[in-house]
Amino acid sequence: MDSLNSSEPPVFADIKDAARQLNGWARRTPLLENSILNEQLGFRLIVKPECLQRTGSFKFRGAFNKISRIPEDMRGNGVVAFSSGNHAQGVAAAATLMGMKSTIIMPKDAPKAKIDNTRALGGTVVLYDRLNENREEIGERMQKEQGAILVKPYDEPLIIAGQGTIGLEISEQVEEIDAKPDAVFVPAGGGGLISGTALAISETLGCDVYSAEPETYDDHKRSLEAGSRQPVPDGAVSICDALLAPIPGELTFSLNSRLLKGGLSVSDKEVLRAMKTAMLSLKIVVEPGGAVALASALTQKIDLKGKTVVCVCSGGNADPEMLSRALSM
Repeated sequence: MDSLNSSEPPVFADIKDAARQLNGWARRTPLLENSILNEQLGFRLIVKPECLQRTGSFKFRGAFNKISRIPEDMRGNGVVAFSSGNHAQGVAAAATLMGMKSTIIMPKDAPKAKIDNTRALGGTVVLYDRLNENREEIGERMQKEQGAILVKPYDEPLIIAGQGTIGLEISEQVEEIDAKPDAVFVPAGGGGLISGTALAISETLGCDVYSAEPETYDDHKRSLEAGSRQPVPDGAVSICDALLAPIPGELTFSLNSRLLKGGLSVSDKEVLRAMKTAMLSLKIVVEPGGAVALASALTQKIDLKGKTVVCVCSGGNADPEMLSRALSM
């Protein structure tokens, strides 16, 4: 990808280039499975735990792929981003590693852990009211005021390519453990993770890829069924704070509409149970939004008997209160 500001969807070569850019900076997260759980389920469940990634979510990949490519003579005014928390932390960490300042616009109701971690990673946090203010407008205004570079959370080619390195890793790792996936389930908010991963999987494994979402924020599922981008209904709520984008991104949906087999959705209760399973059976902490793909598999939203499915657990930045709620299920 030649331009830092390209508006064209990435291609597979961009993901391979992103993998080179991330080498030595991002973690190659492992694949996890539990033989007892697999026997109980009746299918082989393999988990890609991006909750073990730097900053606790996959977002570091895309943020670093974008920010590390900013020429040195353009770094003086820093970067600005808007995020409910995981992109915020990824941007703050990547900017700090590159010696740049970062300003992050976050909703006031974001989990305290995400706000605190963003500040600890070097970001300056500006809070806004999710219900009455528009984060994109605030971001664009601050970008102009500061002369900073805007780092979008998902509808951005370099971000998508960075997230797509997860799919590249999955394709390499399943071969190492002699697994042949029938499907890959991936959480979807704005669509950067799912589109990048699907692009990589389509070029390597060629198996079915499904988006996973909260049932109240199933805009990808409904958009795929309608053949056009569909917004989330007014008044929708979910505990999955990381997945509350109001509509699929334009670039991301242009990829997802041709690459995805379909969309899956789960209830908040199913998400909490999946978080509990992740803790007890896989020994990992997964936040609500990060658990939707796992929840889709555990509840078999499609028939998985005798099959092999890979689920991406996209983040682990959950407040203790939410973890306690999950364990009480």
